[in-house]
Amino acid sequence: MPEIQISEKLILFLKFIPVFLISITVHEFAHAFSAKQFGDSTAVQQGRYTLNPIKHIDLIGSLLLPFLSFFSGSFLIGWAKPVPVNPSNFRNPLRDNAIVSFAGPLSNFLLAIIFFSLSIILMDGQPKLSNIFYYGTVFNIFLFCFNLLPIPPLDGSHILFSAFPNRFTAQWLNLGLYGSLILLFFIFSPLWKYFLMIINSILSLFLIIAGMK
Repeated sequence: MPEIQISEKLILFLKFIPVFLISITVHEFAHAFSAKQFGDSTAVQQGRYTLNPIKHIDLIGSLLLPFLSFFSGSFLIGWAKPVPVNPSNFRNPLRDNAIVSFAGPLSNFLLAIIFFSLSIILMDGQPKLSNIFYYGTVFNIFLFCFNLLPIPPLDGSHILFSAFPNRFTAQWLNLGLYGSLILLFFIFSPLWKYFLMIINSILSLFLIIAGMK
């Protein structure tokens, strides 16, 4: 009977799934948690105030796109279903919305630090597990930077409007489908390589601080 061969890349992808789900779930929960602190319970009412990843999974962003990007050899891209936030419930709508928007990317930066620390701790005894956490570090640095891009519907566009509330930024924030098209154009444009350079620079800083570079 022929021996079944399982791709090492597939095994790596399957092992990375828990780290991926933790990363996108914590990001969305950070939005929900901070929004609740400022008086908006929309996420609570819609069952999104939870660390259950099933509640945050987006069919395309959490399943299809990560699978395709990983196996195509490109940079792993993915996202969760956005947590609903109603800024009109905030006591100070502009300030609070900016903080709530930043909470998601900030949670990924903190996760990057945690995963990087685990990667170093496990480097000698559990090298394969260490690699998974290292990939988790890179992915969370990516989520931190990517979500701060001032392109709707990303968090950075909400921060931009809160910092500079005017007619132009209001129209920019409400581009809808056009915002997603602009984002796709950016991803497949020559500018994308400069964005990846920023991610590599932050990762290099992590390595330098750890004395590994």
